[in-house]
Amino acid sequence: MHPLDHPVWNALISGQRELAEGGQLARRYPPDMAPFAAMADASPQGFAALRELMSRSDHAVLFTPDPVIAPADFRILLAKTAEQMIGPPAWSSAGTADIVTLGADDVPAMLELTKLTNPGPFAPRTHELGTFLGVRIDGQLVAMAGERMKPANYTEITAVCVHPTHRGRGYAQAVLAAVGRQILARGEIPFLHVFSDNDSAIALYRRQGMEIRRRMHVTVLGRNI
Repeated sequence: MHPLDHPVWNALISGQRELAEGGQLARRYPPDMAPFAAMADASPQGFAALRELMSRSDHAVLFTPDPVIAPADFRILLAKTAEQMIGPPAWSSAGTADIVTLGADDVPAMLELTKLTNPGPFAPRTHELGTFLGVRIDGQLVAMAGERMKPANYTEITAVCVHPTHRGRGYAQAVLAAVGRQILARGEIPFLHVFSDNDSAIALYRRQGMEIRRRMHVTVLGRNI
């Protein structure tokens, strides 16, 4: 099976295995990095191991090739499909805007921007999963993108977002392309996920030369008491 068919599991047994919580049946990222989790298979033992990793307040986000049928120990909080897109984004320039590397000191601004734009889960330590790049205008962070899951020789681009008052200026294309270039420079292949109903984002990524590889199922699980 292709590594991207189960990207969370394959990231946590390969490129990011040192971050994994859990064992041979179920693994997850530290919750303050990302809410993503996966099982070796969808067996009762796998679900039991996943449940043991979760507190009553935790959410586990699964990326799977097939719909998740959860046992009674769980409740499904969200079930949607996403397009998994792959390929190097075409190079783009955002005028005179400088693209900068973001770090720990930028976390408050990154959290503020992702809360405003909702590109997907972003936690206080998400920036530790890879390099994040951004655009600042007059000191304000107005655009960013970065790296997240790293299964095998693939790296996921994530948190592609632009402040609403700065859209239409090419910043999304610029940070997307810049992150893609750094992934390619390491000999890895960029990919990303976008909800299937997000037509504008899918169109953007297509214009940048990325292609849909397959449809994935995104399921958010909560633990029943």
